[in-house]
Amino acid sequence: MLNELESLSGNIGRLIQISERHHQARLALEAQIEQLRADFASVQAELVQMRHERDTLQAERDSLSAKIDDAQVRLNAILEKLPRGKGHQAEGDNQLDLLNADAGASREAQHEHAHAAELHGEHHHGEKA
Repeated sequence: MLNELESLSGNIGRLIQISERHHQARLALEAQIEQLRADFASVQAELVQMRHERDTLQAERDSLSAKIDDAQVRLNAILEKLPRGKGHQAEGDNQLDLLNADAGASREAQHEHAHAAELHGEHHHGEKA
């Protein structure tokens, strides 16, 4: 019976050691979980900040794009107001008036078309002769 008590005492000692190791492992895992939760919260906060920065940059990009578009429209308007050269002087004296410039361009295109038709007709008459 003394042997059985010693055996039982030895088994209880081993169970206590196993239980202690499991307890230490559980504590280590709980510490890891807490660290991972803290890391996760930090990453989430960083993600919120990055999204805010992204949104700010997108708004800035959109604003700059709108300014570029506006500048292009103004530049095109300025370019349309500039004298075009010797071949386009028939558009009229007031080249600052965009409506008159458009109307003059339309008249010039009609004139060039009529002139081309006359040349084409003379060319065919010359071949028949």
